[in-house]
Amino acid sequence: MKISAGLLVYRRGDERLEVLLTHPGGPFWAGKDTWSIPKGEVESGETKQDAMKREFCEETGFEVPVGELLNLGQAKQGKDKINYIWAVAGDTDLSRFKCRSTFTLEWPPKSNKLLEFPENDRAAWFSIEMAKEKLFKYQIVFVDRLADTFVI
Repeated sequence: MKISAGLLVYRRGDERLEVLLTHPGGPFWAGKDTWSIPKGEVESGETKQDAMKREFCEETGFEVPVGELLNLGQAKQGKDKINYIWAVAGDTDLSRFKCRSTFTLEWPPKSNKLLEFPENDRAAWFSIEMAKEKLFKYQIVFVDRLADTFVI
């Protein structure tokens, strides 16, 4: 079973709770409006919290906000992956977004051309309601758990 860890940064905006999500990079996701909690696989010898912090920095270019981490628990992603997600209050200047993680893909298909793409191509703040519309379905549970800890 693969294990991933991620960080859901939240803030109070205009009297409502907002969360920071990232949009997957690459040609497959270019025309899709599906977003994600910044997360990634835990490497051998790494704790889940260390992986969560590393992945957040790599996938956004931002430092992890200083504050109390709220454990949002775990949830399965498909048959072979478990995601562990934490939340922390913070705010960031989205103009400084810079994904440091990339992947290589043959593009266009069957072209024999390997191109490099960022894992995420942008970040944005979303209300809880909008985040639940944009997120991968298996990640909605984490936004619900965060919202349950606040009076919205």
